[in-house]
Amino acid sequence: MNPKTIAIVGGGQSAAMAAAALRQQGFDGELHLFSDEQHLPYERPPLSKAMLLDDNPQLQPILPADWWREHNVQLHLGVTVRTLGRQTHQLVLANGQSYPWDRLLIATGAAARPLPQLDKLGDRCFTLRHAGDAERLRDNLLPGKSIVIVGAGTIGLELAASATQRGCQVTVVELAPTVMGRNAPAPVRDYLLARHQLAGVRVLLNSAIEHVEAGECLSLTLQNGETLTADAVIYGIGIVANDMLAREAGLETANGIIVDTACTTSDPAIFAAGDVAITRQADGSLVRVESWENANFQAQVAAAAMLNQPQPAATPGWFWTDQYRDNLQFIGEMQGDSWLIRGNSDAQRAIWFNLQDDVIVGAVTLNQGREIRLLRKWIQAKKKPPVAALIDETILLKSI
Repeated sequence: MNPKTIAIVGGGQSAAMAAAALRQQGFDGELHLFSDEQHLPYERPPLSKAMLLDDNPQLQPILPADWWREHNVQLHLGVTVRTLGRQTHQLVLANGQSYPWDRLLIATGAAARPLPQLDKLGDRCFTLRHAGDAERLRDNLLPGKSIVIVGAGTIGLELAASATQRGCQVTVVELAPTVMGRNAPAPVRDYLLARHQLAGVRVLLNSAIEHVEAGECLSLTLQNGETLTADAVIYGIGIVANDMLAREAGLETANGIIVDTACTTSDPAIFAAGDVAITRQADGSLVRVESWENANFQAQVAAAAMLNQPQPAATPGWFWTDQYRDNLQFIGEMQGDSWLIRGNSDAQRAIWFNLQDDVIVGAVTLNQGREIRLLRKWIQAKKKPPVAALIDETILLKSI
């Protein structure tokens, strides 16, 4: 039986796109979205870039403001959900108001994994997950300020680039032996490290903070004994899923709400999507994909599942990062030891290819994003391109 009322808890990418998908897929019943932010759902990727760099930064809405009214979606902004009402199918807010639902989607996202050692530095220590975080951080990224960034993942490097472009002196501290170790292949990591060093960023790998003190300046002592001073510290070392409501409702969780490939939780009437969801694979392993593209895809999946409609076909994973004037786009499989390059990364224009048994399984573009659509088709088709043509820039990719 198709649901008459659907509630979405969350105000990010998956939440908004699920509302859109439900209407696109023909759901004409009551549709409610509950968010603890006052803003209409907005794009998160610009928070580390345009929201810090533009002269007059503006939030980018995921959907036009009038879309919500035109599609009869009831928005509840700036509210706190107290209980999901798993048994009663009555969602209850902190103010006591309750709302019935037949199907429920949890898309509450995630918070920055805390670092209590740094959090005790107070209002000179920052993380970045929401618009308010970006606003506070922007006020502290002033020319000549000394900024220490802890964590050299995607968000850390994007913040390093933005802070440098704002005239700050930036030091990045990373526990691992490389930058972007979770999601970039070795040649791309090497390129990014060199790019940041060329811009004046000091990158300290294999480094950990031993002790911090807050005085006129912040003082951070590393395990090797070196002491860094800073006007502000920013950290990004992973996420903690906002799964408390699910845990309190007795749903199966593991730093995220465990779902199947249809985004269904351990309760068949409740679904989860986006960063808060973690998918159980066929082999029993749990996998979370933290990307804008996956948030959109899982929104489509969850909407289809709630309406008992066919699932959309999966496509190769895709994400991007903008650092300085570079746009890097990653598609497909990033694990592999044999990467080929087309072009010249020194000229900031290249494509790296991941071939396994002569089949293209992944690629990274550097300022050549227009090729992503073709590369996606190749990966899906398990294409075996001739290597000589692949790395020859005089041969158009589309002609191979």
